[in-house]
Amino acid sequence: MCGIVGYVGNKNCVPILINGLKRLEYRGYASAGIGIVNHNSITIVKNKGKVSFLEEKVDKLDLESEIGLGHTRWATHGIPNELNAHPHANEDQTIFLIHNGIIENYQVLKKGLQSFGYEFKSETDSEVLVHLIDSFTKRGHDITKSVQLSLHEVEGTYGLAVISSKEPDKIIAARKGSPLVVGIGDNENFIASDVSAIISYTKQIVYLEDGEIAVIKKNEFTAKTAFDNEIEKEIHEISMTLDEIDRGGYAHFMLKEIMEQPESLRNSIRGRIIDEDGRAILGGLRDVVDKLADSKRIILAACGTSWHAGLVGEYMFEQFCRIPTEVEYASEFRYRNPVIEKEDTVFFISQSGETADTLAALKEAKIKGALVLGICNVVGSSIARETQAGVYTHAGPEIGVASTKAFTTQLTVLALISLLIARKKNLSKVDGQQIASELKLIPEKVEEILKLNLQIEKIAEEFKDASNFLYLGRGYNFPVALEGALKLKEISYIHAEGYPAAEMKHGPIALIDENMPVVFIAPKDSTYDKIVSNIQEVKARGGRIIAIITEEDEQLNKLVDYAIRIPSTIRMLMPILTVIPLQLLAYHIAVKKGLNVDQPRNLAKSVTVE
Repeated sequence: MCGIVGYVGNKNCVPILINGLKRLEYRGYASAGIGIVNHNSITIVKNKGKVSFLEEKVDKLDLESEIGLGHTRWATHGIPNELNAHPHANEDQTIFLIHNGIIENYQVLKKGLQSFGYEFKSETDSEVLVHLIDSFTKRGHDITKSVQLSLHEVEGTYGLAVISSKEPDKIIAARKGSPLVVGIGDNENFIASDVSAIISYTKQIVYLEDGEIAVIKKNEFTAKTAFDNEIEKEIHEISMTLDEIDRGGYAHFMLKEIMEQPESLRNSIRGRIIDEDGRAILGGLRDVVDKLADSKRIILAACGTSWHAGLVGEYMFEQFCRIPTEVEYASEFRYRNPVIEKEDTVFFISQSGETADTLAALKEAKIKGALVLGICNVVGSSIARETQAGVYTHAGPEIGVASTKAFTTQLTVLALISLLIARKKNLSKVDGQQIASELKLIPEKVEEILKLNLQIEKIAEEFKDASNFLYLGRGYNFPVALEGALKLKEISYIHAEGYPAAEMKHGPIALIDENMPVVFIAPKDSTYDKIVSNIQEVKARGGRIIAIITEEDEQLNKLVDYAIRIPSTIRMLMPILTVIPLQLLAYHIAVKKGLNVDQPRNLAKSVTVE
């Protein structure tokens, strides 16, 4: 969650830190702060709220330094305020640090430190770390050794960066369960929680792994274990560009990312389909495809929007691959001692590839001996490195907190995997060709749906003041109902529920009256007649109905209050199309309510704490 950026070199670090924090603000915006060293003394500036408030404060101070750290916070321990903001410093103002993660034994450590006379200013678990490190320096250890020894006593997760004014030529960084990358420059080096913070300055990246500590100087970088063993690290060249992480003239990243979906989908599909044979080619699964096809069971584990993608994947795998499939909340996966066999395959789905709960579940599955595979967007992410094999979605950077293009590209990859397995088993060439050809048409059909933007904006105007929404779908489109409701909750703060349409009669129908908007996902498929009956039931009770229908549907077009007509496709791919209007509806409602859709309250893009 929290954003981390650090610099050591020959330039003034202050604008670099502020610019980096702006790029990282999607990771948390409860508070922000920077710490620098100048003339062997430290200066810390921090502020409650967004980075822009911090920037105003910093601009008045005319600060300059060649080494420093910046942090934007998503609050865990302690309310969002200036005292709880990072960096945290020791009592004599010689050491400061920034931290992402949770120190689980901080109460025990805090009591021990208090018994030695340490006083605490904040409510955070992070402040424990700086005093713990200080306690080791007071025993004669240098800053690197003090960080190493401190981490031996810590239980929990951390992405950590530390600077001492007594050794002002280096940043000490450490990782366990929270992402950190080192950027390699020319007489300058960087540390960041992800590459977006430093892409303006370097494309040479080193990924830190759990248990590693880095010593970063302006012209030198070394990595070692917590036990002081040096490690050779590979430098990676990243392909991300600044254009990809700018708004590109759109009012919000979310709208930009919704509109980017045709191209994102093309990137997900490109080079992965053999038309004439009706097959999929996925290089990332080449070495495990036989074992995957022979799986006794498939488990899809994820959180949030990625979990909804997994639910669609369950329909795909069972219909076409005929492999029993289960979908698990990654956050609950390891707490019930799940039954996992060596003949099982577990897919872990994550946009960022850094979701803490998903990574914890991944480790559990590996211990139990299953085939562990990944579906993620970010190249070089922890899930990509920890799994035995996997598939990138190629959605491109997603900055908006509410996920959009990540979801549709995850569905596309799941469809490709289904096609790969099904053709290897018993799916006919003709059926494979149909899936392949329909997949290739999806991007242009999404383009057609995006032309409905103004129509959907008008519908949003009608419902922006609603207090509750109900989203209903059947079959493949039940997960879409869940995703549509989630999007609305995330960015408009309107209570919304997603349900299987048939389950409406088992409770939610009691809520329906003239003030309850009901969104039906109702394409013409095998469940159509049933969902028409469900719509009639809502209409009989005065509910106002918005329906996502296919273009040829005249029956529902006349029956509902608002019909959003979209192109048709085969059932397994329909969720990629039906979700687009729901993304736009949520977006426009939030905008009309005057809300910040890119930074919704209490949320962050990448959930890197459990």
